Amino acid sequence: MDLKGKTLGIIHANIITTKVMEPYIKKYIPEVTLCHMVDDTIQRDNIAAGVGVIPKANYFKFAQYAHNLEEAGVDLILLACSTFNFAAELARPMINTPIAQIDRPMMEEAVKTGKRVGLLATLETTVPSSERLLRIAAAEAGKEVEIKSVLCPQAFVELQKGDPEAHNRILLEAIDKLSGEVDSIVMAQLSMSVLAPLLTNTKIPVFNSGDTGFGRVRKMLEELT
Repeated sequence: MDLKGKTLGIIHANIITTKVMEPYIKKYIPEVTLCHMVDDTIQRDNIAAGVGVIPKANYFKFAQYAHNLEEAGVDLILLACSTFNFAAELARPMINTPIAQIDRPMMEEAVKTGKRVGLLATLETTVPSSERLLRIAAAEAGKEVEIKSVLCPQAFVELQKGDPEAHNRILLEAIDKLSGEVDSIVMAQLSMSVLAPLLTNTKIPVFNSGDTGFGRVRKMLEELT
């Protein structure tokens, strides 16, 4: 189905995700018009607040940006941040435009593969919100999951320094080790989707939010046609 004429509004908490998602936009929704809203202070303040704490102001910012995009006439709004994925749920009652969250489809796929799910992250603040979302996906599917979370903070440091090769090397080693302990792995941040081309022959399914997230975005836009 041709989606020309459809518009996707994307809310980012860090400019890195605008670059990481480009291959997935070209793959899944090349004909869709995009409206990006980037606020680096969201991730800065999420990190400063500490693990498991999201500043209330960031939830407000998301709702405000979603309202701005709705006023601009977008067909679908996508939250591209993992750390405060709960913002999408909080904003839905206030916004008439459908809202998607980049990680949700990946979590839904992972719980289908088995009881043991590995969660790989490079930002410590992302872990609690990603674990929560994974448990919600499991509960809605009527399944129970055992989550094994692995944090690789140095990988994110390398990515910020402009060294994706070092970022990838660290994560590939973690995936290889974790593969022997779980039934599937989810990569907790969109920035980790740069690994996808290197994961074509893994021992177990390794899900990234780039493919699953934008695959779902396309489906949602088609259903709105």
